[in-house]
Amino acid sequence: MQLKRTRRALHRMHGFTALELMVVVTIIAILSAMAIPTFQARTIRKQIEAALPLADIAKKPVSAAWAATQDFPADNSAAGLPAADKIVNNYVSRLSVQDGAVHITFGNRAQAPIAGKVLTLRPAVVADAPVVPVAWVCGKAEVPEKMTLQGENQSTVPDIYLPLECRQLKK
Repeated sequence: MQLKRTRRALHRMHGFTALELMVVVTIIAILSAMAIPTFQARTIRKQIEAALPLADIAKKPVSAAWAATQDFPADNSAAGLPAADKIVNNYVSRLSVQDGAVHITFGNRAQAPIAGKVLTLRPAVVADAPVVPVAWVCGKAEVPEKMTLQGENQSTVPDIYLPLECRQLKK
């Protein structure tokens, strides 16, 4: 009888039970489920940040138009830019100017949650002091004090994916 108990005790010490393994697998699955959305959001945010320098192509002539005439170009042609669907990169399918605002439409190799979504960069100016350079307001960010925003915000990128400088800060 003593020998039987000893064998049973030795047998139990050689591995995990099925229940213990299932608990470990469940914990790993829960941790993975929590990490994947965070990883995806970070990847999309990096794609947006990589696309933002493309807007410099449009920001320079828009700012120059304001400095020269205190008016903003109505569209790409008025800004001296190619057609919107010709200004592209890895994550951008088009870049358009509309009343001074620069609209970046995501596509090409952009992740599915932002494909077809738009991020707007709007010029902010001091209307009675045209010598003050244009400041650019990204997405839903707030306008700098004593400045006026121009153009319409057409941003449709979900807030979770926006870089910090493009989000509206909560007070």
